[in-house]
Amino acid sequence: MQLSVVVPCYNEEESVPMLVDRLVQAIEPWADEAEIILADDGSSDETWAAIEAAHRRYPVVRGIRLSANRGHQVALTAGLEAAKGERIFMLDADLQDPPEILPDMMMMMDRGYDVVYGRRAERQGETLFKKATAYLFYRFLNTLSDVEIPKDTGDFRLVSRRSLDAVLAMPERARFIRGMFAWAGFKQIGLEYVRDPRVAGVTKYPFRAMLRFATDALTGFSTKPLKMATRLAFLSLYVTFLMAVYVFLSLVLHNTAPGWASMLLAISFFSGIQLLTLGIMGEYIGRLYMESKQRPMYFVAEETGASDVPTVPQTLREPLRREAS
Repeated sequence: MQLSVVVPCYNEEESVPMLVDRLVQAIEPWADEAEIILADDGSSDETWAAIEAAHRRYPVVRGIRLSANRGHQVALTAGLEAAKGERIFMLDADLQDPPEILPDMMMMMDRGYDVVYGRRAERQGETLFKKATAYLFYRFLNTLSDVEIPKDTGDFRLVSRRSLDAVLAMPERARFIRGMFAWAGFKQIGLEYVRDPRVAGVTKYPFRAMLRFATDALTGFSTKPLKMATRLAFLSLYVTFLMAVYVFLSLVLHNTAPGWASMLLAISFFSGIQLLTLGIMGEYIGRLYMESKQRPMYFVAEETGASDVPTVPQTLREPLRREAS
């Protein structure tokens, strides 16, 4: 198998037919050695029915349906673990990332690159708020992150088998896949493109989901927030010292300040720092707790196409084999 195309889908019944038609055209030069894997992330609409229909129309399409909604990154992981190709092309089902630039990515990989990621030169059909928050997010993330993550990118990329195997060897469950590829290294290059408006449906990333995703990215690739909490603690001690000097001098000079404004300000300041510090620590402790459970990231409820798609994640198959032997 030369090429695998992996697409996570969640409530994309309207997009799937158009997506498959364009993907089949994009992979035509490699049609005899290619597969299209659609990973249904426990959709509540007719997405799975659309995937089954696409498989009947194009046997090259394989469908994997997760037993429950586990999130975009886990659904993408499920598809990546099922992929058999030497090169793996990943994109979202909304067709904002054009599959037609696959041949250009293949040509760049022929030159020796392991990862060819799409860099958004322009984002059409998105609100000013979405553009601004995305712009600030990647710059803020790189300021705090211990690894340089390409700016203005997503999971839209073509990767080699060895780079994918490196990422799949990482066992964490709070996954930020574009950051994991950056951390894995290998030879990478960006390819600029214009991001199109969504072809159908609505975005599956409201503000709350974006905030959760950003938190996973920050805590998964940096300990600087913990160090920032320590610095805030020293800052609060410094401000406390200055206030103590002010109070002492006021007593000596018999110039005590009347009212409660200064006291309330001080209480609010220190309470805010304490809560922020506890929140940062809680995020890291919560991730340690979730990782310690060692639960599988997903289970496959149904599948269509190849009969050898694993019903347990690939990350669990090796331990199971060892126990059986």
